[in-house]
Amino acid sequence: MSIPGPQDIARHKLDNGIVVLARENHSSPSVVVSGYLRVGACDEQPEQAGLAAFTANALMRGSTQRTFEQIYEELESAGASVDVSGGTHTTGFGTKSLAEDLPLALDILAGALRQPTFPPGEIEKLRGEILTDLEERAHDTGRMASLTFHELAYPPEHPYARSLAGYTKTISSLSRDDLVGFYAGGYGPQGMVIVVVGAVETADALTQIEDVFGDWKVGARLPRSYERAPLPEVPRITEIRKRTVSIPGKTQSDIILGYPGPARAAPDFLDAVVCNTILGVFGLMGRLGENVRDKQGLAYYSLSRVDGGPGPGPWRVIAGVNPANVEQAITSICAEIRRICEQPVGEKELADNKAFITGSLPLRLETNEGVAQAILNLEHYNLGLDYLQRYAGLINAITAEQVQAVAQRWLDHEAYALAVAGPPAA
Repeated sequence: MSIPGPQDIARHKLDNGIVVLARENHSSPSVVVSGYLRVGACDEQPEQAGLAAFTANALMRGSTQRTFEQIYEELESAGASVDVSGGTHTTGFGTKSLAEDLPLALDILAGALRQPTFPPGEIEKLRGEILTDLEERAHDTGRMASLTFHELAYPPEHPYARSLAGYTKTISSLSRDDLVGFYAGGYGPQGMVIVVVGAVETADALTQIEDVFGDWKVGARLPRSYERAPLPEVPRITEIRKRTVSIPGKTQSDIILGYPGPARAAPDFLDAVVCNTILGVFGLMGRLGENVRDKQGLAYYSLSRVDGGPGPGPWRVIAGVNPANVEQAITSICAEIRRICEQPVGEKELADNKAFITGSLPLRLETNEGVAQAILNLEHYNLGLDYLQRYAGLINAITAEQVQAVAQRWLDHEAYALAVAGPPAA
């Protein structure tokens, strides 16, 4: 399989600023579209938490061309899908269809993004769905641990400290006018990126995109958050910040222990990826899985994640444990963090983890969805169209010293944010 690169990724910019990237793949009859607009939860006010996601979810509830029912009847008849979802920095969208149904999928997507009607009845149904989900979250140990961790790890004024989905109070108070106003003030072609991958000729894909989005005008809008000011600073955590959430009726506790980590553009982000793979990804979830779960039997699962992103995304350890083992598991997790900070990784372990990282790249590119997401990331983080082809070399050049240095910079076994959600203490 050839790794996507400049030789087969076409990049084109429409007159209104929309960037379109296309890669042909005629080995299957499907086409995937993936993209984003530069508007998200960073642009909402704290007292309106959840507004960006609520607005994005409402777009598919009806447009000037189709009602909610017509949208889904047409999609189901073609076996196609179209979705829009709100994120922290962007609003993402995507379609999947047979090549012959791409015009239909794009037309429905364009209607949702350009001419949503926000039907009052559908808005109230959607509000009910969101409130139900928030009620379910309140009884989910994993989700409550995650919500609490972000509140502990980031300053209160930072958008990363807020729930993307919002809270019962904020969602209940949002009006249809709030959604319409957020849409009018933030949606448009400025900074929009669209990726098309699959069984469609590049020229045809560009023509179809131009047909539905090319006349979308750059209108008056509020300055986005990234234009007004950078994200608030996130100071390094210098003490243990711990909070426990009691959820009656549960038999498992979920632990999240971690830190604000490197942004995707940070020079040491790939060093962090290798370090994180060693800590809690490789094999049956790295050193954490081997020692905390397998050898000591303290956790049902234990793994680590480093997110990156436009800002300092979290670097965290996640574990599910018997409530009686919470303190022992935390001690064991901290011991593994200390070890990776203080002891250079061995040559064989480093080589094995690098091979895992580089070997998994082709697997992530086996599907049109995987390729589309990879190309979208190239554009989003300005990595260059040849980045995927350079990726293995970048990973293989990382040394044990770099792994230890990135661990020492971002991790600390004596200072961290710790959220625990589980049954009340006996």
